Amino acid sequence: MLPFFRFLAGVFLLVAVIAAVYDGTRSLAVGSLVMTSLLEHWSKLAPTLLAAAQSGVQRATHPLVWDMVRKLLTVPAWALFAAAGMVLAYAGRRRRRVNVFAN
Repeated sequence: MLPFFRFLAGVFLLVAVIAAVYDGTRSLAVGSLVMTSLLEHWSKLAPTLLAAAQSGVQRATHPLVWDMVRKLLTVPAWALFAAAGMVLAYAGRRRRRVNVFAN
């Protein structure tokens, strides 16, 4: 399970770098700081999947849950993926073997 966490951490951190480069190039083109949220990326890439996820969450849970998820999705994509990648990298780290000597 730990190698899977390390692999997933690498993928998430790679997506975070790609999203940061995307925001950086848009910022250079516009001349001011631009940060694209995960919700914006999702609505551009797969709008029907976003609508299906919204209706599924609202149907399965209380409608306020989607509002909380929507607030989470307004975080910049690079920050969200970087945080998730760091958590997975920490969870998948190699543990140091501790030798306990008892007399």
